[in-house]
Amino acid sequence: MALKYVDEYRDGELAKNLIVSINALDTGNLRLMEVCGTHTMSIFRHGIRSVLPDTIKLLSGPGCPVCVTAQQDIDAFVDLSMQDNVILTTFGDLIKVPGTFSSLQKEKAAGRDIRIIYSVFDALDISEANPKMKVVFCGVGFETTTPTVAASILMAEKRGIDNFFVHSAHKLTPPALAALMQTSGVDINGFILPGHVSVITGIHGYRDVFEKYRIPSVIAGFEPVDILKAIFMLAKQNQSGIPSLENGYERAVSEDGNTKAREIMNQVFQTSDTIWRGIGEIPQSGMKLKTTYNRFNALEKFHIELRDSPEPAGCACGQILMGLKTPEDCSMYGRKCTPAHPVGPCMVSSEGSCAAHYRYKG
Repeated sequence: MALKYVDEYRDGELAKNLIVSINALDTGNLRLMEVCGTHTMSIFRHGIRSVLPDTIKLLSGPGCPVCVTAQQDIDAFVDLSMQDNVILTTFGDLIKVPGTFSSLQKEKAAGRDIRIIYSVFDALDISEANPKMKVVFCGVGFETTTPTVAASILMAEKRGIDNFFVHSAHKLTPPALAALMQTSGVDINGFILPGHVSVITGIHGYRDVFEKYRIPSVIAGFEPVDILKAIFMLAKQNQSGIPSLENGYERAVSEDGNTKAREIMNQVFQTSDTIWRGIGEIPQSGMKLKTTYNRFNALEKFHIELRDSPEPAGCACGQILMGLKTPEDCSMYGRKCTPAHPVGPCMVSSEGSCAAHYRYKG
């Protein structure tokens, strides 16, 4: 019988049965990657790693939007905050990420008008309330948030708001999965695919990548039973030797996803080559504003060019995002790099692997 209520996905007896079933499978050593940062947090919070057999290792992938934002984009956000008559708006996690020479947190402390918001539409309201100021929104995220940002631009156009601007560092998930499969040294036996992103993309969004690489893949929700179910499905696929693209989050994800959200996103944005932290440039994995909406482009408005910004020396965040290292493998983890004094974004974001491991390691 299909489960109906959230509490059922936290049911201890169901979780125990899945753990027994996982341990009963003869799969050999498996390296499974959860692509979503919310999955990473849920896995740590519920102690899922501790109940799995030693043969199954979970890796955190490039699914934390702040973590995968390239250093050059972080530097661009800082540069934008330093422009005259600018109010820079951002989600909370981004403010502490160190740039090459500064951070939004440091610039705010120095007197720059930097405001933490909870929705891009808050930035629109700030724009209307401050017509003599230029309001910039830091656009980071995947398919889940990009349609909302697109809708805010359409709303700004409709309401005649001409002091609202966006720097888009938005990214698409499937091209990153393809890039991982093409990276030397990456050893993955299955993907736990992101639930929130999949609500927008649908199952269909992953079909091209799956058909090309034939790697076991399961879309999962975020409760303990959801994640254990996905691990069991991936382990079964590996045991049988027959890879599949399966939907383990049927209550939220359909075959085609949210077509309306994608229409709005594609009306305002177009794909572009973009840099992912630690992975490098991935073709057609970014979302930039179409020429029609370029008047909302913050970099164009303030004549700011993205510069070649190196990642922090010694920080292994990029390798952690690719499953090549774990937080403990980084020489800075827990020493020079802590949540109070982060070196890289994997220790900053609430969805970052290093932050999650640091918080729940006990």
